[in-house]
Amino acid sequence: MPYAQLVIGPAGSGKSTYVQTIFNHCSALGQRRHCINLDPAADQFNYPVTADVRDLITLDDVMEELDYGPNGGLMYCMEYLEDNLDDWLSEALEGFGEDDCVIFDCPGQIELYSQHSCFRTFVDRLRDWGWQTVAVYVLDSTFITDGAKFIAGCLQAQSAMMLLELPHVNVLSKVDLLEDQNVLEPYLWPDHTRLAEELNESMPSEFRKLNMMLAQLMDDYSLIAFAKLDISDEECVADVLYRVDNAIQFGEDADVKTSRDLELGDEQGGPLPEGYYD
Repeated sequence: MPYAQLVIGPAGSGKSTYVQTIFNHCSALGQRRHCINLDPAADQFNYPVTADVRDLITLDDVMEELDYGPNGGLMYCMEYLEDNLDDWLSEALEGFGEDDCVIFDCPGQIELYSQHSCFRTFVDRLRDWGWQTVAVYVLDSTFITDGAKFIAGCLQAQSAMMLLELPHVNVLSKVDLLEDQNVLEPYLWPDHTRLAEELNESMPSEFRKLNMMLAQLMDDYSLIAFAKLDISDEECVADVLYRVDNAIQFGEDADVKTSRDLELGDEQGGPLPEGYYD
């Protein structure tokens, strides 16, 4: 079956940078990834685009013709895509085979992933057509400097997980911009109760009950964990890609071969040749 990554998250979180990084990383290894733009407001790309939703509708046209603002215009664009999804998506995916992987670069309006039907319809259509899809939720790592922002980001990620019902990988982006990456460790598998207690120390007492209830909600579901993405570190990029591919078993035949060869390497008393995994 063919495979897909649906790259979602808030505006400015680094979704397009993620797509560019993964594309470049795979290209350097001689692997193919195909990129499709789903953002009608996009203006430029740093990776080759196989298909572009702007060929169907653009935000600029909607704002000019219907006199909509940017948020209302984007919602209109996505509803228009939903109404014309079968024709546009079937054409965009034409020619892809069972060993192909497509990365969808999505817009940054978070209600699209928490309450609107557009992406649920999109996911359902991919599933109906036999695509194995993983959601990659990208959150700006600078959110950890503000407890309220981080908890809100976690709630958004959990809403997306529950709406889309897909294998899901959460990614903390822009790690390369942090002065000390060690500060990330408590947030990769967050203890929301502890975060809420820290938040209570800096907020008026009337918010304490709400903070603890939100923390309890997150801990009860226990769904949120993060992988960190440092685009300047190839090992870090490879780890994120491994997690994403593993969520949908993309390249599982290669994994089986690797595990057998590891056993063979052990029997022969030595490691596999350098560069074998490439």
